[in-house]
Order: sequence, then structure tokens, then C-alpha cells
Amino acid sequence: MKHLFIVIIVALFFNSCANKKEILYLQDADNFNNSSIKFSTPKIQPNDILKITVGALESEAAIPYNKISSTSGPGNNIELMKLEGYLVSEDHSIDFPQLGQISTYNKSVIELQEEIKNRLETSGHLKNPTVNVRLLNAKVTVLGEVRNPGTFSFTEQNITLLQVLGLAGDLTINGKREDILVMRETDSLRQISHIDMTSAELLNSPFYNIKPNDVIIVSPNEPKVKSAGFVGNTGTLISVISILLTTIVLITR
Repeated sequence: MKHLFIVIIVALFFNSCANKKEILYLQDADNFNNSSIKFSTPKIQPNDILKITVGALESEAAIPYNKISSTSGPGNNIELMKLEGYLVSEDHSIDFPQLGQISTYNKSVIELQEEIKNRLETSGHLKNPTVNVRLLNAKVTVLGEVRNPGTFSFTEQNITLLQVLGLAGDLTINGKREDILVMRETDSLRQISHIDMTSAELLNSPFYNIKPNDVIIVSPNEPKVKSAGFVGNTGTLISVISILLTTIVLITR
């Protein structure tokens, strides 16, 4: 009886182990060596917070087109800048000084820069102005089987799925690498994609470049799900086996 019990425990233990094909990233990466890189510029969405700075040859002339900041000096921080930024409304617009309502619908920050610049010039407000638009509240949420789940802010215009998972401390050994869920909301539409991290095909996916407000969910792999119904982790497994073996020995003496 004791030997049969040991065989059963060993079988359960190996059944809970993940194999190499389930763990390694980008297993066919060599097939994509020297492949072209596809950049994508995200569109401005409602509830985005924008920092817009206007400059001119005569700096005094640009003052009416800039918000007076109370965060100038060494005390600058991103949270205070957000409070003084331009909040994009649900109808995809901002209220800009002197120019009034400006639509942000289906525009990137670069396209909005060009529109503001053109309107300042063609309306005779400023001559040869410079306009800079930055998104202040870009963030991505990572949940599930990663070391540090949470919501992460980023300032880059382009950030990849691999970089975001790096921010979250990478997947745990129990993360399901071949089926990572990415949820994206753009223009009142929700898109859901299933990404296989073990295949370098993800490099061609439109979800490889992460956009603000994306949500990434890493599900537990099959060994983790199976072990969850039996014991929580390897340490617990060893403890349970020791107790059961000791009990069997005492009973069969």
C-alpha cells in the first residue's frame, strides 16, 4: 500500500510540471531576424490628459496660449502637471485658450500638434509658432500570474508587450505563456486578443505595441490549475507527503 501511494504522489507531482515548450519565449525568434519594425502612434482618447506648450519667436506673444503653471521650478512632478493639463472630454475635444473647442477625434498627439500650429498661424494669432503635445496619464494594467501585478504609467510613445511584462516583473513560472489576454478600448469599441508569447509571430501582432489603457491578463497554466485543486505549492506538497508517509508507517507497523 505504501509503495502504491508513493507512485500516485510522484505521478501527480510530474503531472503538475510544465515542459520547456510551455515556458520559453519567442521559440522561433531566428525566423524574424532583421525583420522590419512596425511603429504605431496611439490616438487620443477621452479622459486622456494632455500637456500642451506653445512657443513663439517672441516668448511674450505665446503667453496667452499657455496655461500659467504653479509647478514651475524644482518642485515639478507629474501628478501636479496632470491637474493643470487638458482633460479630453467624452466627445473627444479640449477647450484651448483663444482657439476655443478643438476636436481630438481620431488624432494622435502629433496630429493635434499640427492642427493647433496651423490654426494659430492661419488665424493670425502667431507667426511660426512651435507646439508640443504630450500625453501625461498613459498607463497599462497587468493582472494575473506576474510577479508584480498592478497599473504602470509610462511616458514613451511606443512601448511593447515585452517591456510592459518586464515592468510587472515578468511572468511567474505558473503563467500561461501561450495565451495572454490583451484588452483594448478605442473609439468606444472593445478589442480582445490572445497572444502566444512562445511564438515570435507576436512581433507582427497589432497588440505587440501596447497602447494607453490596455489591460493584460496572464492566466495560470494547466499545471498551476491542477495543483491548485490539490496543494498550493511545492513546500506544501512535500509537507503533505511527509505527514501521510509517517501516518502510513505508523499504521502498518
